[in-house]
Amino acid sequence: MNKLFFSLLLSTVFSAQVSGQKQFISRQGQISFFSYTSVENIEAKNNQVLSILDLEKGELAVSMLMRAFTFKKDLMYEHFNESYIESDIYPKASFEGKLIDFDTSSVSSQTKIIRGTITIHGISKEVDIKTTIKKIDKGYEIDGDFNLVVDDFNIKIPPILSKNIASVVSLKIKFQYSPYAQSND
Repeated sequence: MNKLFFSLLLSTVFSAQVSGQKQFISRQGQISFFSYTSVENIEAKNNQVLSILDLEKGELAVSMLMRAFTFKKDLMYEHFNESYIESDIYPKASFEGKLIDFDTSSVSSQTKIIRGTITIHGISKEVDIKTTIKKIDKGYEIDGDFNLVVDDFNIKIPPILSKNIASVVSLKIKFQYSPYAQSND
């Protein structure tokens, strides 16, 4: 099923044929989030994030399963998936965006904005992600961070728990891309 999922993502986001080393893939990217509260900090990581980087078009796409986030406590995982994100109804989150003013000829690290649309919990919002993009070996590395407002994604938090969950969540991304080679299977 994962192979089918990856194939569908690649074909829907990038329909052009792969040429040279303009398309890159990160199969195990990382997205983490942190939420500070006076009661208990909430943090989680997802190391199973798929991302495609198309330098020819200046585009980036990300797709991840929400259930792949890991938490320090099982109860946090359960609440996140069942009560807040509703992973059975909204199993994936995605992002599609454009690299703003990225110079593909530069070999030095560049601080750039990736502007696009993030979809979480069935709601899409425009975001700007401040990133550092570095050329590494035969690929690229992208690190970035941004904040999301929980209310923007229609995530319901019971009033009794509202003090335990921050209204703004900090996210960090890290992707290491290698050249994408289209398989013939």
